Amino acid sequence: MKATDSRQSEREVSEDVLRVLQALKQNSEMTQRDLSRKVGISLGKVNFILKALIKKGLVKTHNFKNSRNKKAYLYILTPSGIEEKARITYRFLKKKMMEYERLEEQIRLLRKEVDEIESSSRIEVDINP
Repeated sequence: MKATDSRQSEREVSEDVLRVLQALKQNSEMTQRDLSRKVGISLGKVNFILKALIKKGLVKTHNFKNSRNKKAYLYILTPSGIEEKARITYRFLKKKMMEYERLEEQIRLLRKEVDEIESSSRIEVDINP
């Protein structure tokens, strides 16, 4: 795997982790399948992310008390998980703001180029009636 592929993969994982943490913050009573649907990633990836978050102590699990499915869990953010979510959110926002600024600059340059093309087209039309 190339270094750029690796960085892209890390970014995707970070975004997926952030989306999982955000979804758990909103509703800790989701199954992994529900979580998978809500954040738009595969069930296997949700399972992988949750296991990693639990291992790091960012999420803890409890069985549903009133669930017929005894394998159903509550996924609760720990205080460390809430802090990590804040850090990831900050990094994600910072990255998206940089992307936004680059896009704004690109749009500005493209508009300038289009204006120049339109301007030169008008000149050609004016010269050749």
